[in-house]
Amino acid sequence: MDTLFIITILIVFFALAFDFINGFHDTANAIATAVSTKALTPRRAIILAAVMNFVGALTFTGVAKTITKDIVDPFMLENGSIVILAALLAAIFWNLLTWYYGIPSSSSHALIGSIAGAAIASAGFQELNYNGFFKILQALILSPLLAFAIGFIVYTLFKIIFKNNNLSKTNRSFRAFQIFTAALQSYTHGTNDAQKAMGIITMALIANNYQQTTDIQLWVQVSCALAMGLGTSIGGWKIIKTVGGKIMKIRPVNGVAADLSSALIIFTATLIHLPVSTTHIISSSILGVGTSHRVKGVKWDTAKRMLITWVITLPISAAVAAMFYYILMLFF
Repeated sequence: MDTLFIITILIVFFALAFDFINGFHDTANAIATAVSTKALTPRRAIILAAVMNFVGALTFTGVAKTITKDIVDPFMLENGSIVILAALLAAIFWNLLTWYYGIPSSSSHALIGSIAGAAIASAGFQELNYNGFFKILQALILSPLLAFAIGFIVYTLFKIIFKNNNLSKTNRSFRAFQIFTAALQSYTHGTNDAQKAMGIITMALIANNYQQTTDIQLWVQVSCALAMGLGTSIGGWKIIKTVGGKIMKIRPVNGVAADLSSALIIFTATLIHLPVSTTHIISSSILGVGTSHRVKGVKWDTAKRMLITWVITLPISAAVAAMFYYILMLFF
C-alpha cells in the first residue's frame, strides 16, 4: 500500500472526525436558545438538530467548492496531502481545546486558518490564493456584524409589534415557535458547516490525483452529512450553557429573534457560496437582541472573552498547523 493512499485515507478519517466534532461543538449554538428557554428538552433538541443538520448537509455544495479552491489551488499545492492533514489536525486540536473550556470558538476560523498556516509552512505566502482567501475573510468578519445589527433590528420590531400583548401569552406562543426556529437554525448550520469537510476531502482527492474537478462526489457529501449528524447527537453541553445563559438571560421572544436573524445570515452566505462561522453569527445575533432588549442585561464579560477567542483563533490555528506540518514532514 503506497504512502499517498495511506495519507489520503487519514485525511478522509480526520475530515470526518472534524465534521463529527463540529457537530457537537458548533451545533450546540443552534439549539442553545431553544434549550435555555425550555422550548425543547435537551434530548429532543439534539435529535431535531441532528436530523436537520443531516438534511442541510445534503442540500448544497457551493461552500465546499469554495473551500476546495479559494484558499489554495489544490491542483498546484506543494506537498498537498501533508498540508491538508496538518490543517485538519490543527483545526481538531483547537476545536477540542475550546470545547473543553466551554468557549464558543469558530470551527470555520480554525479550519481556514489551519489550511493557510500549513500551506505557508509548505511553500511560503505565495501559496495562498489571495483573492479567494480575502473574500472568505471578509465574509467571516462582516457576517457577525450583520448578525448583531439584524438581531437588534428584529427584536426592536418585535417590541413594537407585541408591546400591547400579554407577556406570558406572548412567551408561550414564541416558545412553541422556537421549535421551528431551532429546526431552521440547525438546517442552515448543516448547509454551511458540513460543506467545509467536504471541501477538504475534495481538495485532498485533487491534490493526490484521485479526481480532476472540484465537483463534490456523492459519497463525500453523504459521509460528511452523517458525521455531522452523529456529532450533533452527542451534544455540546458546555457550549449550550455559555450561549444559552452566559451572554444574557434568554426568553422565548429573545430566542426567536436571535434564531431568525442568524439563520438568515447563514443561509444567505450558503446561497452565495461563502463559508461563515455559525458560532460567531449566532452569538452576535444574541448580543444584538440583548442590546435591543436591555444593554445592562448583556453579560459583556462573557462577550469580551468570546471576542478575544474569535480574534486569536485564526492566527493560533495557523501557527499550530505549521507546527503539525513540520512534524508530519519528519515521517512522510
